[in-house]
Amino acid sequence: MAPNDAIEVSVVIPCLNEAQSIAVCVDKAGAALIEAGIRGEVVVSDNGSTDGSIEVAENHGARVVHAPVKGYGHALRKGIEEARGQFIIMGDADDSYDFSQLPRFVAKWREGYDVVMGNRFKGEIKPGAMRWHHKYIGNPVLSGILKLFFRTDIGDAHCGMRGFTKTVYERLDLRTTGMEFASEFVVKGATLGVRMTEIPITLWPDKRGRPPHLKSFRDGWRHLRFLLLYSPRWLFLYPGTLLMLLGGLTGLWLLPGPRVIGGVVFDVHTLLYAATAVLLGFQAASFAIFAKVFAITAGLLPEDARLNKLFGLCT
Repeated sequence: MAPNDAIEVSVVIPCLNEAQSIAVCVDKAGAALIEAGIRGEVVVSDNGSTDGSIEVAENHGARVVHAPVKGYGHALRKGIEEARGQFIIMGDADDSYDFSQLPRFVAKWREGYDVVMGNRFKGEIKPGAMRWHHKYIGNPVLSGILKLFFRTDIGDAHCGMRGFTKTVYERLDLRTTGMEFASEFVVKGATLGVRMTEIPITLWPDKRGRPPHLKSFRDGWRHLRFLLLYSPRWLFLYPGTLLMLLGGLTGLWLLPGPRVIGGVVFDVHTLLYAATAVLLGFQAASFAIFAKVFAITAGLLPEDARLNKLFGLCT
């Protein structure tokens, strides 16, 4: 590998008991960097392996760093913090991503992109590489929600192979510790206006020889919950506004007197429900503003010029 002061690209591989596949990943990454003439290093961020993964990685030329706190996000953050390159490419340690394709990510970086995402759906998913409910339900639905909520063109937000500059990573100030790290990365990149692109890649069946760390429904819910919490408009503002609108229109409809539809009488009780809907809707819409302010104050979202202007008028 290149000397510390000459490293241009760091390949970061999070690892937890991947002894059967880590050597292949390290070898492919190292060979790809050398063949492309890229000054780089391979960093394995170990998250508490007990199967000899650490020794295997070191024997094949990787620099191993240790992430003591459990969690996919923790392991990635530790590896990225210890990386010495200007541009970082992350990928899983199970050989499902082809590290020989690293130069394609570097080429996009040199074109001026700050984030280069792999897209498995634009590329190829080999038979047995992805479970059917991840391929046809989980990933498309969550990526679709992310595109809708945050107005991004990224079509595979959960791809585990992506490249980004160290400078952009520090701006993102990522906070999550689990698999939702992937979503937070794209959400904050889109919110901050980071220049992002995608390249098609191939997903191969993993070589781990054990069940995956990913738990479909648990991690899927964590991703969805994260997206909702990061978008108070969709969680509170839009539903609250709709509730107020429906309640208000129903109340106006009943103002002249009782209404009868299909033999069903709508009277004062319906008016009471309509008034309740308006109150609940107002509370939800107000909570959207409070949630946005809290997220900005906690550093989860960037400042909003419209809110700053509103607060300026109120003070």
